[in-house]
Amino acid sequence: MEPSRSQRAFLIVIDSVGAGAASDAAAYGDAGADTLGHTAQAVGGLHLPNLEKLGLGNIHKIEGVKPVIKPLAQVTKLNEKSVGKDTMTGHWEMMGVYTTEPFITFTDTGFPAALIKELEEKTGHPVIGNVAASGTEIMNELGEEHLKTGAMIVYTSADSVLQILASEETFGLEELYRCCEIAREITMKPEWRVGRVIARPFIGKKKGEFVRTSNRHDYALRPPHNVLDELKDHGLEVIAIGKINDIFDGQGITRAMHSASSVQGMEQTIAVAGEAFNGLCFVNLVDFDAKWGHRRNPRGYATELEAFDQKLGELMPLIKSDDVLMITADHGNDPTFEGTDHTREKVPFLKYLPGEEGGVVPEGSSFSVIGEYLRRLFIEK
Repeated sequence: MEPSRSQRAFLIVIDSVGAGAASDAAAYGDAGADTLGHTAQAVGGLHLPNLEKLGLGNIHKIEGVKPVIKPLAQVTKLNEKSVGKDTMTGHWEMMGVYTTEPFITFTDTGFPAALIKELEEKTGHPVIGNVAASGTEIMNELGEEHLKTGAMIVYTSADSVLQILASEETFGLEELYRCCEIAREITMKPEWRVGRVIARPFIGKKKGEFVRTSNRHDYALRPPHNVLDELKDHGLEVIAIGKINDIFDGQGITRAMHSASSVQGMEQTIAVAGEAFNGLCFVNLVDFDAKWGHRRNPRGYATELEAFDQKLGELMPLIKSDDVLMITADHGNDPTFEGTDHTREKVPFLKYLPGEEGGVVPEGSSFSVIGEYLRRLFIEK
C-alpha cells in the first residue's frame, strides 16, 4: 500500500473502539472482549452507513453494519505491539514509540503515603480519597467534604493515572492546574512514575448535582522523538484536536484545539478540512471511552458511534483527491465487559483515499504502520 502524493492527512482516533480481543488478551484478563461487536449486540444493531460504505463491516462482524462489495477504504485491523492497553501507549505506538515497560499503576493500594505527604506539603492542600474509583462516583461520595474542607480528591483507576478532582467554582481552575503540575513533577520519580496526571474540575453544590466540566487537562510524560517531531521538523503542520496535545505533551504539535465533546471534535475537524494546509490533522475523540466505555453503558456507546458516523458523513465530501483520511482506535473498552478497565483488543484501521480502490488488506502487526505511512507520505516521497 504505497502512498499517493498528498498535501493533507487526517487521522481520527475514535478512542477505545476496539474490534475484538487481541491474541494476547487473556494475559490482560480480556479474553472475549469485543467493543464494536458487543455494543452492537447489546442495542440490537448499529446504524453506521458511512462506516459501512468505507468497509468497517468487511473486517469485523457488527450487527447492523454489513460487508459491502466495493469498500471505499482500504480496511484492516491493527495489533498492538507495546505492553499495556492505555491511551498513551496506543497513541505513542502509532507514531513509532514502543512501550516495553508498563507504566506504574496503583489500582489495588492507592498511592504511597510518602507520595501523598509530599503532594500535600507542596500544594498546601490536604488529600482525601486516594483509592481506585469511578470519577463520577467518588465525586458524589466526597464532593461535599471537598467543598467544606478544601481537601483535594485524589484517585486513580486501572490505568497509570493520578487524578485530582476539585470544584471549579470554589477551589478554582488555575489552582487545580497548579496542583496537577506539582503532582506531575512528583510522579516523575521512577518508583512513582505514572503515565498521566489529570485535572478533573467539577461544578455543583451538593451530592446528586455535581457535574464534571470540559476543562479537564492531562499532564502526560514527554514521549521520545517520534513521527510528529519529524513532520514538524520538515516544515509540515501538525494540528492536534481533542486530547492529542496532552497525550504528546505538546511535542511535535504546531497548533492545538481543545474539544468539549467528541461531536465538537468532529466539528473542529470539519472546519480544518475547509482550510488549506500541508501536513497532518490528528484527532482524538474521547467520549466513547470516558463517558460510556468506563461506565459500561452500551446504549450511550452506540449513540456516540452513530453521532460520529453522522459527522463523518459531513467530513468525507471535504476530503480532496490528494488527501487521505484514516480512522482507527487506541485500545478497546468493551461496555459490556466486567470491571471498568480498558480491554486489550485489535483496532480497526480504515484508510480512505478518494479515487483509489478500497478493499481488505492484511492485518498490521503494530499500530506503528500509521506513523510509517505518514513518513512515506510526507517525508520519504
